[in-house]
Parts: sequence; structure tokens; C-alpha cells
Amino acid sequence: MKIVTHSSLLLSLLLSPAAYAIELDTQTIAEVKWAVNSEDLTNQAVQLVVKPELSAYFDNGIKLTAIGKFNVETVDGLQAEDMDRDNYSDLSRSALLGDSVELELRELFFEKALGNNYLTLGKQQVVWGKADGLKVLDVVNPQSFREFILEDFDDSRIPLWTINYEWQINDDSTIQFLWIPDQSMHALSERQASYAFTTPRIVPSAPDGVAVQLNPVERPSKVISDSDIGLRWSAFIGGWDLTLNYLYHYDDLPVFYQRLEFSPSGATVFVDPKYERSHLLGGTFSNAFGNLTLRGELGYSTDKFFLTTIPTDSDGVVKSDEMSYVLGFDWFGFEDSLLSFQLFQSVVIDSPAGITRPEVDTTLTFLAQKDFLNETLKAEILVLQNMNESDGLIRPKITYEWQDDLKTWIGLDIFHGDKQGLFGQFGHNDRLVVGLEIGF
Repeated sequence: MKIVTHSSLLLSLLLSPAAYAIELDTQTIAEVKWAVNSEDLTNQAVQLVVKPELSAYFDNGIKLTAIGKFNVETVDGLQAEDMDRDNYSDLSRSALLGDSVELELRELFFEKALGNNYLTLGKQQVVWGKADGLKVLDVVNPQSFREFILEDFDDSRIPLWTINYEWQINDDSTIQFLWIPDQSMHALSERQASYAFTTPRIVPSAPDGVAVQLNPVERPSKVISDSDIGLRWSAFIGGWDLTLNYLYHYDDLPVFYQRLEFSPSGATVFVDPKYERSHLLGGTFSNAFGNLTLRGELGYSTDKFFLTTIPTDSDGVVKSDEMSYVLGFDWFGFEDSLLSFQLFQSVVIDSPAGITRPEVDTTLTFLAQKDFLNETLKAEILVLQNMNESDGLIRPKITYEWQDDLKTWIGLDIFHGDKQGLFGQFGHNDRLVVGLEIGF
């Protein structure tokens, strides 16, 4: 749909004192999803998502993109009220219409080429890193854990109000600068929700007979001093795509400080969540060697906090730097196929005593994809396996594209392993998923 018109007074004020002719393109995607628990056959999700998108092209070279989201979820445990909405800043929080209907402005940003440079201003996603399934450097935007990591990252990332400026150094290299005054953090599920965290890696626990009181989280709230700052250098050198990345940010997962107090009625553990600053340094590389692509990324984070089981620890957490990396191999040697293998490792540098996660945490992933019938039918399977706690996730899926704007799919999400593990904690959530997507 294309319409030639004039900009509104608001856009005129934003862009320049003059009025500019614009061209508008619109697109809407509607998705219906039904998930049923594979053990007791109860509904785990019945969802309708409508995402309208508007693109406006101005005569002066500015492009405006606006993406909305209308979400209806009828099953308790995945509704908007089942999420901790205080993790969003006031400007990024969605609106609720009853228990099951949610309205959200996903993205709203302007783009403009300034000579050889490029400015993107507004609410947006910024993607760093080259890993699939898990994240090392892709932490500029926080994430919604409404469905753990089962949603596509494009849907689970929380867009932030950001100034994103890219300098073109030469034909082969650029520098990206990010300023993010939006203090939205990870959106975590409430205790009664379907994907509420229970693993001791993340959630503190108290001895039997000791009461626990969770206090409100201490959030950063100053627009300037609490902003996040990012820099990325990217270049193409000798066949290699390379980046160097730096991010000064608040870790999007709060630190659960704990204190034990005694009273005549008994002992109580008070949990005082607080967000803490961290420096992230890292980089990525990738290169193709015939049918094989080698890629990887490395991240080193300062001042990370981990839960500890040492009884004498005064606040229940210990601090250490952390190094994480992923090494990936993508093989395209078979027709219309992809085989991908990844090694993830996270290392707690200072080896603090009593931490509730492994000092060296290793996860392997495997992805196989195959297209059939002139790329209208796709079969795939994704496997994530944690080697420390022998838990993981298996996700087979078949997608059929009836036409360019209509596709259906069916798949399974199967958790297995130790219930104390990151994946095994959701072993009760194995499900069959059926979906339909229409574009218009």
C-alpha cells in the first residue's frame, strides 16, 4: 500500500520547519499459536499476536519506522499480568486491557544517512554477536522470559530508546556509538507463571522453617548517570568479518542480596534485589571456507554476582569477573541444508567458594535444517545440552509455506534433565505447538 501525502505538524516539527512529501508502506503480520502440554494435554498457550508496521519515507532522506503489537493470551501463566512489569521503564511499558489483552509500541525510530555516516534515533533493537540459541554479546537489549528462551530473539528482545550512530571510517570499517537512557531490564515471570525461574543458579533459597521476604527491587532511575553506553568497531579484513565491542551497562538481571534477621516469631531471610553496573569487553569473528563457515564471539564482564551457599557469607552473593565465549561451525555442504554446531562456555574467573552454578559452565548446541519442495517445506531440529547438569532442550519443527504471506508450522519443545538445572527446571512444560502466520 503506497500513499503520497504530506507530513503531519508533529513530523514537520521533528524533521524540519518545512513540510515534506512522504511515501507510506504498511504491513501487518497476524500469528495464532496453540500449545498443549504433552503430558496432561492441558492448554499451555492460546495466543493471537497482531503486529502492524508502518514505514514512512520523507523527501529529505529520513525514514520513520513504527511497529506495534497486539497480544491476546487466554491461558493463565503466560499473560501480561504474570510478568514483573516493574522491570520496564515508564516509556517502554505496554498497556493492559484486562487480564488477557496487551498493547505495545514495539519500535519507533527515525533513520537518516548523514554523508557516509548513519543515525538511528528512537525505540529500537541493537543486535550484537553471532551466536544462536544462547547469548554472549547480544545483551544490549534486555529480554522477556515470558516463555524462557522459546520465543524468537526478535520477539523476546525488549526494544530500548536509543541513540545509535555509525561512523564510516573507510569502505571496510565502521564505528558504532550507542547511548541508551532507557532503564528497562529483563522481564521475569512472577512466581505463579508457567516459566518462573526455580533453579538455584538464579533464585535464592532458605533453609526449612525460615521465612523469606522478597523486597521491591532497587532500580536505576537517573536518565543521564544511569544510562548505558556502547561502542563497536567492525571491519572486513582479509576475508574475516571482525568486531570489537564495549558496553558499560547495568546487568539486566538483579543481584539478590540476602540478610538473615531474628525476631521472637522466628528467623526471616530478607531478599533485597538490586541492579549493578558491569563493563563488557569482547569481539566477534567469522569467515567462510567453501561450504564451512567458522564464527565465534568472546565476552569478558566485570563485577558479576553469583549466589553462594556459604552459611557465613553476609549477603548471600559473591562477586567475580566472568568470561564467556562461543565457537560455531556452519556446514552448507548438502543441498538446501544447514548443519550447525556450537560450543558455549562461561568461566567464573575468581573461583569463589560455594557458588550455585559451575565455575566452568559448558553447553553444546546442534541445529539441522533441510528445505524441500522448492523451499516451501522446512524441517529442522535444535538441540541444546548442558554438560554440567545433563539437562537440555530439544526442539523439532516442520514449517510449510503455502504462499509468500501464509505459513503453518508444528513443533515440540522438550525439556529434560536435572530439575535444578537451567533447562531441567521446566521439565513439566514439555509441549506440542501448532501455529499459523498470515501477512497482509
